[in-house]
Amino acid sequence: MTLAQKRPANPRLNNSFISSLKKQFPDLIPPTLAIAIFLILWQLFAWTPGATLPGPIQVIQDTWVLILWPFYDRGGIDKGLFWQILASLQRVAISYTLAAIVGIGLGILIGVNKTMSKALDPIFQLLRTVPPLAWVPISLAALRQNEPAALFVIFITAIWPILINTAVGVTQIPQDYNNVAKVLQLSRKEYFTNILIPAALPYIFTGLRIAIGLAWLAIIAAEIVMSGIVGIGFFIWDAYQNNNVSEVILALVYIGIVGLVLDKAMAWLQNKILPAEQK
Repeated sequence: MTLAQKRPANPRLNNSFISSLKKQFPDLIPPTLAIAIFLILWQLFAWTPGATLPGPIQVIQDTWVLILWPFYDRGGIDKGLFWQILASLQRVAISYTLAAIVGIGLGILIGVNKTMSKALDPIFQLLRTVPPLAWVPISLAALRQNEPAALFVIFITAIWPILINTAVGVTQIPQDYNNVAKVLQLSRKEYFTNILIPAALPYIFTGLRIAIGLAWLAIIAAEIVMSGIVGIGFFIWDAYQNNNVSEVILALVYIGIVGLVLDKAMAWLQNKILPAEQK
């Protein structure tokens, strides 16, 4: 065997991986230090006399079973955190998809039709300021069941940023684009696919990114006050009722992580779809 044959099969890949780690390392130091300082301050606060909230050490000690076995399922609502979060994400996916379809459709409608915009704008501005929890009793009274009521609360919370941003994007289409469409005598379908959607897409994605965070917030709020449904929101409320504060804190950490992942996923999708000059 020659000396060349003894070398690694792909040294460039190894070097590129190491160099990428070196580039990312400076960016990882500040958040790592911030998290470490936060955990230390939190633990010191928990050790002070009269402190009622557990520190990170006690949280881990109290919830290590939930951390190590997130997939357990004893039936009913007694499930691990993976299944609790998955149930909430499924509700968010259903309602968020519906909110995106309806919001984009209505946003385009009121964006191209000034009369429709003037007629519906006061109603939209009124309804969008209603907090998610205020919709819970209305949805329960109308739908009579927890599951569809929770889906409606997510939908009605997530639709407004999508609708409003889409409408703004449509109204912000440069007049030159519209003039070109008239000169070329584009059909409605061609105008829609070649001019309107590409021009409004950055605004649409802004609304979608805001809405995914609101949808995740809304499902937590809805599940907290709706009994008997599997979900991370009801898990928090049940843990609080049983005075398991450490479980509540653990669930809050998971909620924050999932919310961060959802936002990053939407940002990644936006970067993949939008042209570079529109980002």
